[in-house]
Amino acid sequence: MSSNQHPKIIHKKDLTFWQKLYIPEILRGLRLTLAQIFRPKFTRQYPEERWKPPASFRGRPVLVEENGVERCVACGLCARVCPALAIEVQGSETELWKERYPVKFEINMLRCIFCGFCEEVCPEEAIVMSDEYELTFTSQEEGIFGKDKLLMPAVKLKDRLEFLRQHR
Repeated sequence: MSSNQHPKIIHKKDLTFWQKLYIPEILRGLRLTLAQIFRPKFTRQYPEERWKPPASFRGRPVLVEENGVERCVACGLCARVCPALAIEVQGSETELWKERYPVKFEINMLRCIFCGFCEEVCPEEAIVMSDEYELTFTSQEEGIFGKDKLLMPAVKLKDRLEFLRQHR
C-alpha cells in the first residue's frame, strides 16, 4: 500500500427511524418500572430483625487470628494497594516460628471504602472482609481501629474464608 492510499473504513449500520427515536428502549424501561411497582413489598423491621449477609458480602475488614496468633506477616501489601490510604502497617522481626509480625496495624474506618483490595492482595489470608456492617463513631479517633478491634478468630470467619477459597 502506498503512502497516499488509505484503508477502507467500514461504518456500522446506521440506526433505523425507530431506533433514532428510542421508543423501543423507553417502552422497555417503562415495562420494567411497572413490573416493579406491582411486585409485593418487603420491609425488614431492622433493629429487631437482623439481616444475615451472604458469604460474598464485604463488611468491615478484620485480621484473622488462629490459635491466639494473627496470620499477618506485616508484608505491607494491603497498605500499598489501598486506594483510600486507610491502612497503616509497621512490622518487626521475631525469633519465634514466624519471621515477621505487625507491631502496629491500623485501619482508618472513616477512610475505608470497603473495596476488598486488601483482602485480594494478602498472601496469607490474614485480612478479610467480615459480615459486620454496623459502624458508628462519635469522634474521629473512634474510627481508627487497631489490632485490638481488628483481630477476629478464624472460626467466626469460616464462611468468608471458604467463599474466598472457592472463588480464587
